Amino acid sequence: MLLELSSLHVILINIAVWLAVHLSVPYGMTRVPLGSFDDAVWLYRRRGWERDGRLYERVFGVRRWKGRLPDGAVVFKRGFAKKCLKGVDNGYLESFVRETCRAELVHWTIMVFAPLFFVWNPWWAGVVMVAYALAANLPCIITQRYNRARLRRVLGRRTGMPAEATA
Repeated sequence: MLLELSSLHVILINIAVWLAVHLSVPYGMTRVPLGSFDDAVWLYRRRGWERDGRLYERVFGVRRWKGRLPDGAVVFKRGFAKKCLKGVDNGYLESFVRETCRAELVHWTIMVFAPLFFVWNPWWAGVVMVAYALAANLPCIITQRYNRARLRRVLGRRTGMPAEATA
C-alpha cells in the first residue's frame, strides 16, 4: 500500500474506482466502430482446446448460468443486447460475433485495472480486488467465447463451410 487512508476512505475509493471502470470502459468501447472487431484476431481466435465452445459447456456448465449474467449493453444507447437473438439472418449473426469480441475486450480491459488497487489498499485487500475482478469478468469472457463459437458453427452450417472458415 503506497497511500495511508482510513478504512472508510479505502472502501469508498474502491467502490468509486470500480464503478468508474465498469462504466467508462464499456462506454469507450461502444465508441469503437464494430468493424474494428474481428474474431480472426489473436485475442478472439478460437483455440483447439476450446473444442468449438463445447469445453465451456462441459467444464463450466455455461448453458445453465449464462442467462443470469447482466447484459451491460442496455446501459448505453449504442449497446448491442446479447441476452438473446433478435434476428437470424447471416448479417445479424456476423454483427453478433463482432459484438462478442467487443464484449470480451471490455472484460479483459476491466481486469487490467485490478493491480491499481494495490496503491491504496493493504496487500490482502489488493488480492481481494484482483479476485473480484476475476470473479466478475471471467464468466462474461467465457460466455462471449462460448456464444461466438456457437454462432460460428451456425454460420458454418449455413454456408457449408467449416466454422473456422467463416471467421
